Amino acid sequence: MAEQINIIPGGDKPNQDVFSETLQRLAETDQNIIAVTSDSRGSGKLVPFGKKFPKQIVEVGIAEQNLVGVAAGLGSCDKKVFAVSPACFLTARSLEQIKNDICYSDHPVTVVGISAGVSYGALGSTHHSLHDFAALRAINNIIIVAPADNYETEQATILAAESKQPVYLRFGKKIMPLLKENSNEVFAFGKGRVITEGDDLAIIANGETVDPAVKAAALLKESGINATVVSMHTIKPLDTELLSALAGKVKAIITVEEHSVNGGLGEACASYLLQNGYCRPFKIMGIPDEYTVSGSQVEIFKHYGISAEGISEQAKKLLS
Repeated sequence: MAEQINIIPGGDKPNQDVFSETLQRLAETDQNIIAVTSDSRGSGKLVPFGKKFPKQIVEVGIAEQNLVGVAAGLGSCDKKVFAVSPACFLTARSLEQIKNDICYSDHPVTVVGISAGVSYGALGSTHHSLHDFAALRAINNIIIVAPADNYETEQATILAAESKQPVYLRFGKKIMPLLKENSNEVFAFGKGRVITEGDDLAIIANGETVDPAVKAAALLKESGINATVVSMHTIKPLDTELLSALAGKVKAIITVEEHSVNGGLGEACASYLLQNGYCRPFKIMGIPDEYTVSGSQVEIFKHYGISAEGISEQAKKLLS
């Protein structure tokens, strides 16, 4: 069980920063914590970690396949390994190594995809990671987690260090607000967090799309529509118990993700609901099947309707 929040009182940092801070705190009392990077200690916010624990960081250079191989080897020696690299490269170039060296070989390595989704917005489709949920969901024996705020990031990092199973953690670069108070909450993989409650509509999101989902719920409330917002931080295993409960009470469901509409959170939810007899108006919001426009993350989100206004507009259409 993850310990309760203790280093993030306000929730005003990028999740990548909180990941690094949490990893440093864990390493202070555990020499088995090892960070492995592919020329990404700067973008992964691991420079302070490397200075503080020079014997607990391995730099392999721009060689993502080697990164995963080295991480798997360390994991086989009972080290608690965090393999950190930009998500767009890590989950494409190293997919075979993640599949075979880590998952098939059952090594407890945490693969950390940084600057995920469209965080590298202006660099274009080559640097967007909009495939990672889909690719990794198809691989057996891996937990897939996209934390929404600083609290979820801290708790997910702690749980990943304790996990005996491979884990994929996905982080963006944006400063994230704390979604709600967590004093009486226990964070767990595979258990979604209900952020707001309402009986008209469910908005299920993860990662950096949860914040616009919460803002959309506030706009909808002004129109008399009450929405439940869920941070479905764990895509695999999916919280099917919560999905069933939501489908039993709301009139419509929207999923929102910083990922292709193919193969991600939305399709995971739709597959479970349809195969288990739940029929509700349902909409997957994400990046359509096209080469993504370039721009900042905010501009790209707005272009594809991943905003408070865009989500609330889609909700009204669905309910009508």
